[in-house]
Amino acid sequence: MKCLSFSMNGRTSYGVLLDTGLVDLGHVLGDRYPSLLDVIEAGQWSLMEQTVQRTEPQHSLSQVVLQLPMPNVKRIFCVGRNYKGHVAEVGAQLPEHPSLFLRTAQSLAPTDQPIVRPRVSTSYDFEGELTLVIGKAGRHIPKEKALEHVFGYTIMNDGSVRDYQSKHSLAVGKNFERAGSMGPWIVTSDEIRDPSKLMLSTHLNGQQVQHSPTDDLIFDVPTIIAYISQFTTLQPGDVIATGTPDGVGFTRTPPLWLKPNDLLEVTISGIGTLTNQVIDEP
Repeated sequence: MKCLSFSMNGRTSYGVLLDTGLVDLGHVLGDRYPSLLDVIEAGQWSLMEQTVQRTEPQHSLSQVVLQLPMPNVKRIFCVGRNYKGHVAEVGAQLPEHPSLFLRTAQSLAPTDQPIVRPRVSTSYDFEGELTLVIGKAGRHIPKEKALEHVFGYTIMNDGSVRDYQSKHSLAVGKNFERAGSMGPWIVTSDEIRDPSKLMLSTHLNGQQVQHSPTDDLIFDVPTIIAYISQFTTLQPGDVIATGTPDGVGFTRTPPLWLKPNDLLEVTISGIGTLTNQVIDEP
């Protein structure tokens, strides 16, 4: 299933996108579960499936405005330097452990809405990433059981303001408002059995700038889940971005920085395409 959140005629809701249209689950389940996050936290995946099976689509995708898949997401974990190709292009050694940082929901825009180059910098970079959503809580999760804790997969552009990242802090460089993006929806894990067999590509103004299979990950999805669960209990609705492959802008000569009116598209096989146009901060 493709699970998403949307707005329409001043109303916000969530639902599932089918070939025949969009089933508005907020309209049917909203009294008990006001948001997609509420459904995931309650473990009501089967109820969502059953409702979709017996409910006719009410809208077409063109009638709604997509929002972040979970606008009220609480925690967003991100893994840095986690593709062999990316580590090679920055001239670093392979890490012994995953390197983590956090993003806020305010730092992300939905698909088809603008991403923002900040006033204070022109060193604005792109990073296409496979991203997962936790569906079942767990602490000290063994790798062989890790995929059982995944609700589904989505896409993130881990937009980065490189001069602030290097001269100030990673937290600042990764958290400018709406500098990154996530979407367009979450594809449930029953449709993606093996996240190591996907293909990620990023296009900037129609030109391919990143292209990599996800089996180039240094720490794969089960390893990342097991690692994070060592220090915190992973909760339903937690989001984990797994890192970006080679091809990012700051490693090029000259650097390839995002600028106003650029069109950025991140595509992952089996999921879809996250699309955003760049604007300058007002």
